[in-house]
Amino acid sequence: MSFTHRLAAAACFLLVNSQDTASFSFAPSVTRHHALSRPKLHCVSSSRVKRPHTLSMSTTAAAATIDESNDKDPPIFEPIFKGISRDYGMRLPHYMSDITDGLNTQCLAAILFLFFACLAPAVGFGALFGTATKGAIGTIEMVSSTALCGVIYALFSGQPLTIIGSTGPVLAFVAALFKLAEAQNLPFLPLYAWTGIWTSGILFLSSITSASNLVKYLTRFTDEIFSTLISVIFVVEAAQNIGKSFTNPASSFTKGLLTLIVAVSTYFTANTLRGLRSTVYFTKGVRKNVSNFGPTIGVVAGALIARWARLSQGAAATLPALSIPSTFATTSGRPWRIPLMELPVWARWASALPALMAVVLLFLDQNITVRLVNNPQYCMEKGRRKNNMLDGMHADMLVISILTFFTSLVGLPWLVAATVRSISHVRALSIFDSAGKLKSTIEQRITGLSIHSLIGACVLFDGPRSILTQIPTPVLMGLFLFLGTSALPGNEMWERMKEILKDSSIAPKERWSAVPRKISILFTAIQMACLGAMVYVKESPIGVLFPVVIAMLAPLRFYLEKSGVVKKEYMDILDEE
Repeated sequence: MSFTHRLAAAACFLLVNSQDTASFSFAPSVTRHHALSRPKLHCVSSSRVKRPHTLSMSTTAAAATIDESNDKDPPIFEPIFKGISRDYGMRLPHYMSDITDGLNTQCLAAILFLFFACLAPAVGFGALFGTATKGAIGTIEMVSSTALCGVIYALFSGQPLTIIGSTGPVLAFVAALFKLAEAQNLPFLPLYAWTGIWTSGILFLSSITSASNLVKYLTRFTDEIFSTLISVIFVVEAAQNIGKSFTNPASSFTKGLLTLIVAVSTYFTANTLRGLRSTVYFTKGVRKNVSNFGPTIGVVAGALIARWARLSQGAAATLPALSIPSTFATTSGRPWRIPLMELPVWARWASALPALMAVVLLFLDQNITVRLVNNPQYCMEKGRRKNNMLDGMHADMLVISILTFFTSLVGLPWLVAATVRSISHVRALSIFDSAGKLKSTIEQRITGLSIHSLIGACVLFDGPRSILTQIPTPVLMGLFLFLGTSALPGNEMWERMKEILKDSSIAPKERWSAVPRKISILFTAIQMACLGAMVYVKESPIGVLFPVVIAMLAPLRFYLEKSGVVKKEYMDILDEE
């Protein structure tokens, strides 16, 4: 067992055993009730196409057995491959329906929306990687990794609605690794490859031993902070990009104003049309289709405004456009295969040390996001036990470990589950009843497969590449704003933050209204402080320690309850799963 696993197991053991288990449960049970809590909402029965009996018969008996043991607290580590075999055993019988259920207009709308939502960060992160590594890893490597790994993940993952991509913490880690290579006078790419090999090996061990069960100690407290953080990152990135158009000496006030207009127009159109579903205008079919294609229409609207300005005003109103490499080759012109033997033997072994930090980073990013996707509020049924957030995680970690190994060998960026893109993907596939309540989610593999196949086409073929280079970057910034803000509704931390400014005497009662207002404000203030600390660490020179801050959220939540800062009766409501 690795040092990381022993440390995590010891920490969890101390946390769980520090109080009598008869009176305390670190992870709130799905069957828990309290006098102050309200009854939990259940998903409305789904009206999706029924699965053939030949596909569901093999899982009926297994499901009965699984449901019987659903209330049992699984151990942190299970026998070798048990978690993986359980995940695939429950999911594979639905593989054919994962294909057929994706053939509809709502999935098409999700593909068009998420294509831009995934391509834009890939290009943006690629440019940042190129700067941080002096061209060793750049845009072409990032877009290629996004396309290839995304297709493989969509085909073989246990939770195919998760979207993988690069993240800010991964970029910070790679930048720190590059500085380490320079300081030690070591070749960066071989060091990157060996670090990735060690990382993939440890992640592989965590997948086959079901180490993702550690996520059961996380609660809504952590989910809300992490989800809000990712939303803030998207909104701030868009705002900074728009702001630079006014302050950049190479720009002008005219271009800055046009940038703002295009970005806001894209956001406003996407947001307004997406909300058409909950209005009374037009027919139900029109509302549904326009709402589904709202983000795509927003991108088109923003691009048309920018094109009109450029044609009417010329160079003075020409905005920067999406930058995609013109040829399929590495950024620096190096061979794709990294010469592993160029790294000294001592450094090959020493690279296991930075790999431990990379493991914490990828492990937490991946599992927290999948936990958010698996939330019972999305009413998913395929290959999962009722109200279980762990199903699929072990299979997904296996896929991530294999992808990390191969991307390390050829110098492609490591990818993990991307929170905002994944949540946006799930919500784009949500089905609502006539009252506007979510009743089911279209669980399938077609959207993920198509999104990343289209991204791959942008790398390999001239036609798609030439079209995309006509899309101004302010359009993508408007899409970033939409992605960041659309992930906030339903996040109770965000709702409580807004509640602080409301007049409690006339504001509608919320789910946590039984909790005294001062306790609710205190709980929210603590979450906001944690969010601020995460942002500070992420942007500081020690940004590589960002995953450690995330890992400390679970013990902090436990301390708040045990110390009496937030009484258990109130914590049960505020942190209810």
